Amino acid sequence: MRTTDETGAARTLTAGRPGPMAAGDHRMRAVVVHGAGDVRVDERARPVPGAGEVLLSVEWGGICGSDIAYWKKGASGTARLAHPLVLGHEFAGRIAELGEGVTGLSVGQAATVHPARPLGDGVLPERLAGRTNLYPRVRYFGSAAFDPHTDGGFSEYRTVHATQIRPLPDGVPTEQGALAEPLAVALHAVGRVPELRGRTVLVNGCGPIGSLVVAAARYRGAGRVVAADLASSSLAVARAMGADETRDLSAGEKLPEDVEVVFEASGAPAALGPVLRATARGGTLVQVGNLPGTAVPAALGDLVTREITWIGSYRFVEEIDDALRALRDGLDVTPLITHRFPLERAGEALAVAADPASGSSKVMLRLTAEPSEPSEPSEPSEPSEPSEPAEA
Repeated sequence: MRTTDETGAARTLTAGRPGPMAAGDHRMRAVVVHGAGDVRVDERARPVPGAGEVLLSVEWGGICGSDIAYWKKGASGTARLAHPLVLGHEFAGRIAELGEGVTGLSVGQAATVHPARPLGDGVLPERLAGRTNLYPRVRYFGSAAFDPHTDGGFSEYRTVHATQIRPLPDGVPTEQGALAEPLAVALHAVGRVPELRGRTVLVNGCGPIGSLVVAAARYRGAGRVVAADLASSSLAVARAMGADETRDLSAGEKLPEDVEVVFEASGAPAALGPVLRATARGGTLVQVGNLPGTAVPAALGDLVTREITWIGSYRFVEEIDDALRALRDGLDVTPLITHRFPLERAGEALAVAADPASGSSKVMLRLTAEPSEPSEPSEPSEPSEPSEPAEA
């Protein structure tokens, strides 16, 4: 495989599993998007942790809709590439080195990361106290929202500020730990409704986030969970993640009626009319799927006449800690994983994740030659189309 380093010099890597870094080898590989349709495995300098930082040896990464958007379009929502960017904000591995002044962590410890770090003084208006996901300027791993961009974690090593490290509970493998971030998104969405225990819930759109909302609703005590999608494959994943009933909209099945709590996870404007009609009078609709930032037609009349409370849900605050506790308690995210690829096949992995006909739900990248919990490549399930975030 042909790769480039940051100087533009071509280097050649042997196909197959690379060996561990030799002593004194200060290079590493990273999945870098250079522009629309241009993703490469580049060689870069292995980073050195500064004061207050740790060096993470990254083992697994999960491909998200924003990674696909940067690769396909050179942009994710309003964030546009101005320079090459290392992809990835869902990742986990083991601490390889501690920077000066870091305490409470240890080399070899399994960990994931909270990918957000507010810029500025971090002070929010009193009405937003604690809602750090709404801070106006936040650097997020794998994001081109600012220049210089914030490189992500799809690399063999990544320096991370110690405050963003989240140690994995005993028994949680790093592959599952890499999915704590999207699970946190789902738990935040579910938490936007004060009490779910015993209630019937509808989840519309069963890509990776929607299927995780199914699992999060079940974890929070929902009495019955109905999942709806246009793809039978996505519905199969939703069932495996805990849905009691599914509705295949492509086969002419209809959404249920008068559901008290609805989560809209497709981000499709055309879905809003039917989803609002499915929501009970006086019910709650949580918008999880990111809607377009431009004008689009949508049927919204029932929002008013049925007095529906329509709530947005954006990223998460500290629910990544809740996600790790849920994984510790046995919430199983493995049914979400349909494909695994080694780092050197990152381009193929992105193509599979972006292709509804591929049978993919969550596509994982193995970022080290020998992860601490190796897993055999999985066979595809059925197609699932990722929704694109508004900004990442």
